[in-house]
Amino acid sequence: MERNQRGGIIGVIITVIILILLVIFTNTNSKNISIIDNIANIIIVPIENGLTYLKNKLNNNDNFFENVNKLKAENEELKQKNSELEQTLREFEITKNENEQLKQQLNLAEKYAGYTTIPGTIISRDISNYSKTLIINVGSDNGIQENMTVIADEGLVGHVVSVTNKTAKIQTIVDSASATSCLTNTTRDSVICKGTIENVSTLRATNIATKANIIQGDSIETSGMGGIYIKGIHVGTIKKVVGGTNKTDSYALIDTAVDFEKLETVLVITNQ
Repeated sequence: MERNQRGGIIGVIITVIILILLVIFTNTNSKNISIIDNIANIIIVPIENGLTYLKNKLNNNDNFFENVNKLKAENEELKQKNSELEQTLREFEITKNENEQLKQQLNLAEKYAGYTTIPGTIISRDISNYSKTLIINVGSDNGIQENMTVIADEGLVGHVVSVTNKTAKIQTIVDSASATSCLTNTTRDSVICKGTIENVSTLRATNIATKANIIQGDSIETSGMGGIYIKGIHVGTIKKVVGGTNKTDSYALIDTAVDFEKLETVLVITNQ
């Protein structure tokens, strides 16, 4: 309380000095203004600065600026810690993704334990209207050869069409140049599933026999015919049956079991 009173008194003194100076300047000839300005700059201004400093000191204003500087330093420290935490989080996400891929590979290996398989991770993909191919990170050095079947946890992916020492290229079943011999699960009718240019996850089932009974919602699996794919691998589900002008024009649309846009991990069957 006493400190605030002192600050108030000093404020009054400063105000009185300023008023006196204004009176002097108002009643002084213009010729003498420059002289008075010089006197004010030399004598009065330092006094005002000193009184202002004293007022701030009495009112503890210097502590305010010290606190501001302290807050700035603490803010910089928090920024640094936040940056370090973000880096740690990024590293954690990378490790988490790597563990998830290893888990997927282990699950695949257990699911298809009857086959000799080699796990691979997709490192490149070409999913355009006409070409739907994948590149995986294993090749001839790992025992990969052309025409080997490639699968995922959900079902059939495609087959190997070319290899290098370290990589392999996979033509997926949704590629427009691909044709897969299949069977319907319920009625065991034969169909040929081909890739379409309209949708990355849709196949068109054609070559339907005139006596075939294609059922919407039925599942499709590989027939083992054609010399590439082994029998019994899940391909997808019939989502729509389209009737033509006659039975031979009919076809069905198949939703693939594999989501090719999100696919990351595959298995290559080497003992088919």
